[in-house]
Amino acid sequence: MSQSIETALKEVMALDGAAGASLVDYESGMPLGIKVTGDFDLDVASAVTTDIVRTQVKAFKALQIEDSIEDILISLDTQYHIIRVIDRGEDRLFLYVALEREKANLALARLTLRKIARELAV
Repeated sequence: MSQSIETALKEVMALDGAAGASLVDYESGMPLGIKVTGDFDLDVASAVTTDIVRTQVKAFKALQIEDSIEDILISLDTQYHIIRVIDRGEDRLFLYVALEREKANLALARLTLRKIARELAV
């Protein structure tokens, strides 16, 4: 079963502690969709995170590591930031999710993002 970008982002935002989510094309840096609560600037976060994803992809190519990046986790004192890479042929995307650490279940969030990425229709 496939789901739209809008549905996928709503599902992400239903996670406990979700503060914001975006789906980003990491070739162009262009967000394809954004959902946010509060004043979290996901446009800026998405653009900066694009550089992180590109750098990691380039680093693994230079190291001749042939595995695909599944996700990148950034842990802050009060938040988790999960970058779920979705590499499907010409679609080079990532889901960027910010979670409030005290409310979030990191393992469940990662499993949910895996499911959403698998079902996402772009």
